[in-house]
Amino acid sequence: MKLGIVGLPNVGKSTLFNSLTKAGAESANYPFCTIDPNVGIVAVPDQRLKLLGDMYQSRKVTPAVIEFVDIAGLVKGASKGEGLGNQFLSNIREVDAIVHVVRCFEDSNVIHVDGSVDPIRDIETINLELIFSDLEILERRYAKVAKAARMDKTLAKEEALLSRIREHLESGRMAKSMEIEDEDERELMRSYNLLTYKPVIYAANVAEEDLADDGAGNAHVAAVRQFAAGEDSEVFVICAQIEQEIAELDDDEKAMFLEDLGIAQSGLDKLIAASYRLLGLMSFLTAGEDETRAWTIKIGTKAPQAAGKIHSDFERGFIKAEVVNYKDLLEQGSLPAAREKGLVGMEGKDYVVQDGDVILFRFNV
Repeated sequence: MKLGIVGLPNVGKSTLFNSLTKAGAESANYPFCTIDPNVGIVAVPDQRLKLLGDMYQSRKVTPAVIEFVDIAGLVKGASKGEGLGNQFLSNIREVDAIVHVVRCFEDSNVIHVDGSVDPIRDIETINLELIFSDLEILERRYAKVAKAARMDKTLAKEEALLSRIREHLESGRMAKSMEIEDEDERELMRSYNLLTYKPVIYAANVAEEDLADDGAGNAHVAAVRQFAAGEDSEVFVICAQIEQEIAELDDDEKAMFLEDLGIAQSGLDKLIAASYRLLGLMSFLTAGEDETRAWTIKIGTKAPQAAGKIHSDFERGFIKAEVVNYKDLLEQGSLPAAREKGLVGMEGKDYVVQDGDVILFRFNV
């Protein structure tokens, strides 16, 4: 999974990136401090892996990972070359979802590019830049398609779709709010990699005192939640500064620190949960002496396609999947013991993989 981090300058974007990835991206109180895109790979915390790895005494434990891409803060007019311009938006065209960091804290020591804190205005500023950037992409595609559309019915259909998207965007609406008529159109929409078609998770960046009640008493957070509900986006509350402090601690110290603050989850945990929900993802597990590993798949994936995540040969030669729930496996202490209790199923091609399944694939190529 790949997530792109966007936001205005000085909203806590790079501070959040640092805390999530411990990558040490430069973070300072002036605009355009992030010039090159920062990229960081983060392991998805999963207690199930540790427990299974300990049980099997695995030589290697491999978690699922998320790649974060942090680009320079966008300002009004970025798509027309203002600030550091549109060049940075190209760096996040390949991401699965956008994490939009929104400032929801008051602090006279941290400059706001527009002079005041107003998260909805900030969201709309960024959205407008994403729309302008997408219109530029569409214009280039339209120029290519329009020439050949008279002689080709498929291209004529695409030309009509491009016109509809352009009209939709020019009215100030995001591409994801547009009605798609069929699977062919959906496939084309995905192929354009439009920023305004990507799912969005809003990171409401608050002061430390607003963390314990998850921003319930913060009017800025309430406004962001209301806005996000209107477009089926996710919201999580974070204090980027606190996250950066947490990032320096080991697991035990981190747990104590969170408890002292009255917080159940770190910002990273909240973000991962939100992104998995938004993208409809889950993990199945493989376990053994050599390696215990988590594999990320779409909810609803069937056994052969899950096997294909490991290796294409597994999918091509799929015979059966030996499946046990990780809790049952841990309780019984071994796969043979779980088999004896009848807790292991032999599943065929139509089996829909469940979150937390530990699977041994049988295949023949």
